[in-house]
This record gives sequence, structure tokens and C-alpha cells, in this order.
Amino acid sequence: MNDDSIGGAARDAAGKAQDAAGRLAEGAGERAQSIARQVADRAGDALDEAQQVTDRATHHVGKAVRDQPVISLLVSAVVGYALGLLTLGLGGGARHRGW
Repeated sequence: MNDDSIGGAARDAAGKAQDAAGRLAEGAGERAQSIARQVADRAGDALDEAQQVTDRATHHVGKAVRDQPVISLLVSAVVGYALGLLTLGLGGGARHRGW
């Protein structure tokens, strides 16, 4: 084998390796795009399901408020009071926070 044939064989092998690496990269890119599409589809399905659950919950809460407005008002007052206690703390949050 002479130097020209060795150089040619090396260039040929390098070209084949570069082609194989290019095909591998393209395949990985296509797989990544496919996975991204699947994730987007699943996220869309989850969003649709969450919207349906929210719509049903809104309907049920609205019906409860219409059917029993006084009870609903009392429940909302208790929830508001509890959130206030949690936000400010049970021992007077203004004193502890320097307000």
C-alpha cells in the first residue's frame, strides 16, 4: 500500500464516520421532536381534563351558594378568618414582623 492509498482510505473512513454521525444526529433530533409532540399532546389532554373538572366544581359551588346563601356566607367567613390567622400568625403577626 502506498501513501496515497492510505490517505485515500483514511479520508474515505473519515467521510463515512462523518456521514454516520450526521445520520445519528438527525435520528436523535427526530426522536426529540417526536417526544416533544407526545409531551405537548399529553399536556393538552391534561389541560382539557383540568378545565372540565374546574367547570364541574364551579357549577357545584354555584349551585350550593344559590341553594344555601347563608351557609355559604358563613363558610366563606370562616375560611377568610382562617387564612388571616395563617397569614398573620396566631400570635398577632404585626407584632412579630415589625409592623
